[in-house]
Amino acid sequence: MSAVEAAAGKAQAMMRDSVKTVIAASMVGTAIEFYDFYAYGTAAANYFPKVFFGDTTNPTVALLASLLTFAIAFIARPLGSLVFGHFGDRMGRKTTLVVSLLTMGVATFLIGCLPTYSQWGIVAVAALCLCRFVQGIGLGGEWSGAALVATENAPEDKRALYGSFPELGAPIGFFLSNGTYFLLETFNDNDAMLAWGWRVPFLLSAVLVIVGLVVRVQMEETPIFRMAQEQKKVVKSPLTEVFKKSWKEVIQATFLVAVTYTLFYTLATWSLAWGTKTIEQGGGNLGFTNREYLLMLMLAICVFAAFIVISCVNADKFGRKRVIVISSCCLVAFALLFPFLLDPSVVGQRNFAANLLFLCIGFALMGTAFGPIGAFLPELFDANVRYSGSGIGYNLAAIVGAAFVPTIATWLSHHWGVHSVGLYLGVMAVCCLVAVLSCKETKDVDFAK
Repeated sequence: MSAVEAAAGKAQAMMRDSVKTVIAASMVGTAIEFYDFYAYGTAAANYFPKVFFGDTTNPTVALLASLLTFAIAFIARPLGSLVFGHFGDRMGRKTTLVVSLLTMGVATFLIGCLPTYSQWGIVAVAALCLCRFVQGIGLGGEWSGAALVATENAPEDKRALYGSFPELGAPIGFFLSNGTYFLLETFNDNDAMLAWGWRVPFLLSAVLVIVGLVVRVQMEETPIFRMAQEQKKVVKSPLTEVFKKSWKEVIQATFLVAVTYTLFYTLATWSLAWGTKTIEQGGGNLGFTNREYLLMLMLAICVFAAFIVISCVNADKFGRKRVIVISSCCLVAFALLFPFLLDPSVVGQRNFAANLLFLCIGFALMGTAFGPIGAFLPELFDANVRYSGSGIGYNLAAIVGAAFVPTIATWLSHHWGVHSVGLYLGVMAVCCLVAVLSCKETKDVDFAK
């Protein structure tokens, strides 16, 4: 038996975490990520224009300024992926994930403690931006590490299914955030929400972070990283290795993921403002209350979760490329057609059926496109640079596909109408289609390589 075979046999004999531990450890971080980001997105769309930008006389300008702070964390995320990716490939997945979760959690909690503009003036806005930046740093190391915990513990024929665990954290976090705002707005009026209610979701995130830390401290290092250590394949400078040998895969990963970000924040953040605000406020004058729209979003998010699992089962059966090619083509068609469901001159005001159809179809396509990414991105990279490579690609996609989506979509819809938002999404879907067609199928790659 060769030394390599002996090392491989030893790695196979190493203890794996139970499926329950893998699910909890990989899912909890993504759940917190989407909880934090959607809590911020909802607050930025509905409360921060008055809480932090109340001195602006034009409501549309206040909304745009508020949504720009939303972009700060996305800009910080690639920096976080560089830092945490380096240590994740050098020191291991477990320690890096614990630190990233703690960084993200502290920043989110502090947002809920900030004074308002009326109390601190411009310093309050600066403090908000700083917390948002630190939040983005922590988030930069989160998804790729969670995806590796799942896929590096998976049987070879179920990597996409295991890769769905961190992806399912997205609808869970989204549902928890929406549910928190829904309950708060049920029992409090708008004045109470502006005074203190908006803080509650950020403060409650501490509970999720504590749960996540307990789970992650107890988990084992992944078998594949232990194998890399045994075979002395851990490299001193993973980032140099990634940009030297895998720059093409980083670009592919960026555009594979970018459209899912664009779609998510079009559905979840921009459409919330479009559906609940008047034209003068930067919305579409559809006439929905905030509670009504949050309830529709919570119904649609169940469709999102179901299609994540469906797409991952299909990705294990038919391959990652086929599933994502189909979803990209469907997204192009959806981008051209959905504006008719949100155009008040076509569907009128308070058309629940049209709006719910828009959300359910959109989230079904989101689940189909997003699900296989949990396995596809890590499979593009070798084990010794996998944390860095997949993390950089995923977080560059956050800038390309998400950072300015609410701002751009709000500006486009305010100046050019809702159909321009569809064209914007369509361009991103075409970019994803080009990226996936340039990739090789990774379903049967040697994941221990």
